[in-house]
Amino acid sequence: MKKIKIPYLSTNESVSGIKQANDSDRKRFAKILHTSGAEFNEVFNFINHDSYMQPHLHPGVEKIEHIHLIEGRVAILFFDDKGIINNCTILEKNGLTSIKVPAFTWHTYIMLTENVITYETMMGIYKPETWKKFAGWAPREDTLESIDYLLLLRRQAIACLA
Repeated sequence: MKKIKIPYLSTNESVSGIKQANDSDRKRFAKILHTSGAEFNEVFNFINHDSYMQPHLHPGVEKIEHIHLIEGRVAILFFDDKGIINNCTILEKNGLTSIKVPAFTWHTYIMLTENVITYETMMGIYKPETWKKFAGWAPREDTLESIDYLLLLRRQAIACLA
């Protein structure tokens, strides 16, 4: 992937973002850098180990997600239309530190360290109703089923390390 210039994130901002993630119900916090209505979206995501992101895709040819690891270790899992994992990519320092997620591709993140910080970019004007489509074959984030599903996905992510 082409090297990009990642905005500066101070130690204080990192600590604050991680604290906000740990204190949130979803165990993650987004520091949005773009202005509302911008065509180019950029965000720092602070994500706790226990955060579950329902697998989703971004429906739009322009919605190619670029994920850059800032801190921690994370598995990006890719699924087919039935929810079967068909690829797993680990982002870590001293290894692969960025990935491009194609539009219309089911994916989620599994944190492999206590906290993860990513810098992400994507084209397209943010509208909640069209930004992402959640996988119907995976539990919603606010359900009891999501806890077991996260554990299953974590085991599968760890298996892809071997």
